[in-house]
Formats: sequence, C-alpha cells, structure tokens
Amino acid sequence: MTPHPPGLMPGAGAAGQPFAPAKASTATRALSLLLAAKSRLKTLLFIGGASAVLVFAAGTPQADEPLRSMALKTVDVPGPSNDVLDEFVDDKSAAIQLGKALFWDPRVGSDNKTACATCHFSAGADTREKNQLSPGLLRRLSGSMAANPDWTFQLGSGPNRQFTASELDSISSGDFPFTRFSMQESNDPAQRIDINDVASSQGVFHGSFDRVNATKKGAAADSCNYSRDPDGFHMGAVNTRRVEPRNSPSVINAVFNFRNFWDGRGNNVFNGGDPFGLRNQNSMVWKKENGIVRKVSVGIQSSSLASQGSGPPLSGTEMSCSDRTFVHLGQKLLDQDILSGQVIAPDDSVLGRFATGGRPTYRTLVKKAFRQAYWQSPNIVRFTQADARERKSMDLKHPVRFDKNVDEKISQLEANFTLFFSLAIQMYETTLVSDDSRFDQFAAGDASKLNPSERAGFAIFQGKGRCINCHGGAELTNASFRHVTNQRLETMVMATGKTKTYDAGFYNIGVRPTLDDIGIGGNDGIGLPLSESMLFAVKGPAGKAQAASLLGNGFDPDRYGVPGIQDVAVNGAFKTPGLRNVELTGPYFHNGGKATLMQVVDFYNRGGDFGRENREDLAPDIQPLGLSETEKADLVRFLMSLTDERVRMEKAPFDHPSLCLPNGHSASAYASPNGINAGDETLCIKEVGRKGRTTGILPFMKLSPLSH
Repeated sequence: MTPHPPGLMPGAGAAGQPFAPAKASTATRALSLLLAAKSRLKTLLFIGGASAVLVFAAGTPQADEPLRSMALKTVDVPGPSNDVLDEFVDDKSAAIQLGKALFWDPRVGSDNKTACATCHFSAGADTREKNQLSPGLLRRLSGSMAANPDWTFQLGSGPNRQFTASELDSISSGDFPFTRFSMQESNDPAQRIDINDVASSQGVFHGSFDRVNATKKGAAADSCNYSRDPDGFHMGAVNTRRVEPRNSPSVINAVFNFRNFWDGRGNNVFNGGDPFGLRNQNSMVWKKENGIVRKVSVGIQSSSLASQGSGPPLSGTEMSCSDRTFVHLGQKLLDQDILSGQVIAPDDSVLGRFATGGRPTYRTLVKKAFRQAYWQSPNIVRFTQADARERKSMDLKHPVRFDKNVDEKISQLEANFTLFFSLAIQMYETTLVSDDSRFDQFAAGDASKLNPSERAGFAIFQGKGRCINCHGGAELTNASFRHVTNQRLETMVMATGKTKTYDAGFYNIGVRPTLDDIGIGGNDGIGLPLSESMLFAVKGPAGKAQAASLLGNGFDPDRYGVPGIQDVAVNGAFKTPGLRNVELTGPYFHNGGKATLMQVVDFYNRGGDFGRENREDLAPDIQPLGLSETEKADLVRFLMSLTDERVRMEKAPFDHPSLCLPNGHSASAYASPNGINAGDETLCIKEVGRKGRTTGILPFMKLSPLSH
C-alpha cells in the first residue's frame, strides 16, 4: 500500500498555514485582574487567549480593534487549503449541492426516515419534544471505569415521553430543569432534586442490517432484522426509536470547532473513512494512478466536519441498522434522484435549479464534484468483511463491529462513497456561518445595536459572570480552531490546588456527576484516549513523538511537557459550544437538562449542579457568582443578542428543502403494534427559499429565555 502525499499534513490555518503561538504574560494577567477589581464599570476582553487586552467602559463600545475582532466576520473560516482540497474536489459548487442534498435526504437513514437534518433541522439543532429521552447509558463505575449503564427512565415511566414545561415560572412543575434546587443560588446536595436522564434526539429502531433494497426506480428502506431493544427503548414488546445518549448540538458555526462531537471524536484530520483521523492507520481510500487502482492513505487536515460527517450514517442508534457500511449506502443512493419526494424551493440558495424539471442522480453529482482518479474505475477488487472493518464505529454504546459477512465486487465510486459523502457534507456545512447578529454589528462599531440591558449583560459576560474564560474570542468558544491551534494543551490550577493539564476548550463544569459520562475522558474507536492530554500521558516520554504523529495540524510536541496520568484533568469534560443563536438551540448542555437560557445562567450562578462532587476535575471558574436577578436577566438578554436573524428566519444560507421526520409514537402504536416496532407520528416542515420564512423559529418548547 502506498501513502498518498496530497492531503497529508498541510498547515493548520484557514489557508493551510499554522497560527503563531500567542500567550498572555503573567504581568499582563495580573494587571488585568487588578483593573477588573478596581472598577465595575471597566471590563476585560481577552481575545482567543492572546495577549491583547482591552479595558473599556461597559456602557460604550469602542472603535478599538480588539472589540471589532469580536465580530465573527473578522475570523477566517477554517478548512483545508485549496491545494489540498483540489486533490479531491473538481467542482466546489457541485460538492456543496451534493452535501446539502445528502444532509436533507431521509433515505440516508436505513429506515428512509432519518436524515442528518432530522436532528439538526431547527437553527441547526433539534427542538422536538416527544420521544427525546435517553436513560443514563454512559455511566461508569468508580475506580475501574467499567461500563455501568442505568437503563431506568427516571422522568416518567419510560421512553416516548412528551416533555412538559414549568407553569407560572415555578421550579416545582414541568420536566425542566432535570436538576433543580429548593434555593436557586445553592448547589447544596441536600437541597437537590435530580434525574439522570438525557434530553437528546430520537434515531432509529434497534436492528441489524441484512441487505439493500434499491433499484434504479427507487430506494426502499433497508432490509433489517429487528429485535427487542437492549437499552430499554421499548414499551412492552414494542420497540420505540432509540435516543442518543447526548444532546444534539447545532451544526451552524460548527466549522469553527477544531474537533467536533461533544467529546471531540470528530477528529481535526479526516482519514477518508471514519471519525478518528490519523489514529486509525487502516482507513484508506481507492485511487487510480498510472492505470492502477490501489489503496492510499489520506489525511485531510482542518477537516473535523468531514470526520464528524462520516459517523452518524452508520450509527446503530442515530441513522442505521447495525453492520451497514458506506458501500451499502452508496449502492442504495447513487442511482436515485436527489431528494426524491421532497420539495425544493425555486429560490433555494444552493438547490434552486433542481426545483422543477429533472433532478440529477447522486452518482451524477458525485462525478461532477470529485476528481476522476477517485471514481472512474467501474470495477475494483472484491469488498470483504476485512475491508469493512478498516473503518471504525463512532458509537459509544454497542459500537458497530461490521460482523456481516460481505464479499462482493464493487465499483471504485461505491468503495469511496465515505470520502465523497463526508467531504460534501463538510463543504455544505462550511457555508452555515452565522456572523451577522446584533452583537456582531455592535462589535463592528454600530453602538445602537445593543440596548443598555444587553450592554450590561456583555459586561457581566466578560467580568463577573466569567463566561468569556471558556467562551473566548469571536467564536465564543475556547474549542475554536484559532484557540486550539494556538495552544492545544493547557494547564489550570484546580480547586484542590493541583495544577493539571487539559485539552484546550474541554471542561468539566459540573452538569452531571463525572462518572455519569466521562466525555473526552473516554476512548476512541481504536482504543486510544480521546483526550490529547491523556494520549500524551499514556504514551509517556518515550512515546511522545508517536503520540504527536497522530494529532496532525502542525502539532509541535516540543511545546508541551508530558504530564503524568494523574496530572491530567479530562474526565467529565466536554467541548465548549459556541453561543451564537443559543436562544434557539435548547435544550442545553450535553445532557439537554436545561430548557431555557435563564436555567443555564442559574446553573452557573450557583457554581454548577455537581460542583462539589466533581471537585477533583472541575474547571476552576465554576464557582458561585453572586449575580442578582437583574444581572442574570441582563446576561440572558445579551445572549439573545447573539441570534443572527437569518437563522431565525431561515434565510440563505440557512434555507432548506421540505422534510418529514419521526416525532414520537402514538398511543395506538402500542395498543395495536404493527410488528416489533411502534408506529411513528410525523412532523413535516415546509421547504424554505433564500428569502426565508414569514415567521421566525421559536425557542425550545416556545419558552421564554428569561424563564426559570
């Protein structure tokens, strides 16, 4: 097997170049703290961890460059360099068309009802309210860290629950928040009422893949063998749809994340086949060179969206019957017209030309979008179980092992369908940038865009609320490409007084007890630590170079010491999300346990729900804040100023085709079951063109963001 040089090891920047390191000096940090303490009217603005510090009156925006750099339009959109992308992509417009069609097509799911957009249809997130509950499936045992799943649905009597809202702003009624206290300001365990369920997204029924049901005239749902769900997603003998063990984050602005998924599984380097980047040395693609088709290694840097995109279509919970491969998905879709049965608005910003008349097949778009060297051969060596197992499953619970005995002759295009699918998804999602909120306009110099309450909230965000310490830079997250490529591994002094190393942008903030879900403290599909800090610690000084070789994007191991395993703080840590459009993307946190922004602010104000229990791993900024009700309301109003009205109204580039999606099960589905799986209720959303909707998207459960 020969390695494939193009696509390996470009630089780390938006144009393929690494960013220069920048770090605030000790003196600068000390001065900043002193100034903050001297005046409540002054506030400090740290830009992406760099040494630039701005001191300004909170009530008046300044024309200084640091404030202007908080506008997202000042940030280059990350991605592979043009030279690297050109190795694979022949027509970028066609690739974006392909990506948008695949993202919104429910036939990507084994059941023909589950698209990528099914969990990301509303401001890039999922606001469904029924059958969205998962029990504590990722719980671990203390000490051994062995799996210790909780299969009990604590909220109600089982799956398929219809969420209810609190009445009259009371914390004693309604489902949310999942963790609540008799006194809002306290995180005293004695005053806590708690459930460990997760509000997430319904996926598919539990089943194993049998075969593709597809002809040139249509793609039926995959033939699957369904059986009783092992994790409690059933009512009596009838299965309900499985629900992911973590809440679905928004895909809008996800391009700015250095890694994707809550635990960083979506690697910064795309290996052409699965989410795990250079960690999986066996993932290869087929390329025709000098008349010979052979496997080559691929490492496309700055491509965590492609890594992320390669996971869910084969997930036995999210979209697929277990054991299906991307070859099978290609066989199902390639000869089908794009978005067959769905309506495309004539003025759709990407797909409008296909609204009327004939639509291309997916095969046609793949051939238009990608270089011939990756698809032109009609025949290839036989595809076997060994080939299938070169790719690894993204699933945390019941990872797909590709146990189906496959042995068939396939085309090069089918063999490389993972590559085409994932890069096309990345190119489409790269267009989903919301950078024109009122706050962006304010930061760019228009003082009228924030009212006094929102400005006061901005000051709290930067100062007393400590928000900016994790939600830094214009991206409003320390997990951003810019921040992480500047400083991959960082250190912090814990509440215990110990100094520990952690992965930049990933923090334990006390949402759940650490052992309920260890987040980035877990392993990848190869058995290596997801945490880059822990990977270094496990490999030790002798394996430092080997660990660095797996990380990509110009990682320089000589910048970092090798911590001891006990000196790493990663258990229970999750990626810090960006905050734009956060008004519309509830429920919140990785467990979806908060329904409103005020509930989120209450959480931080009391020092986390499990701040005391998680002390060994807790980020030091998680401590009681002492915000008044007025200050909390100001902070929420500032967060609402981060909404881009194009997102609220689904204007281009956030327009989309029509889509019908599962929305829980009716009571009659259990009384008169049709086979082993419950019948679906359906939610249909209309197509939207570039000019957007007539009424805007509403927050989760139509709740006021200011509601406790």
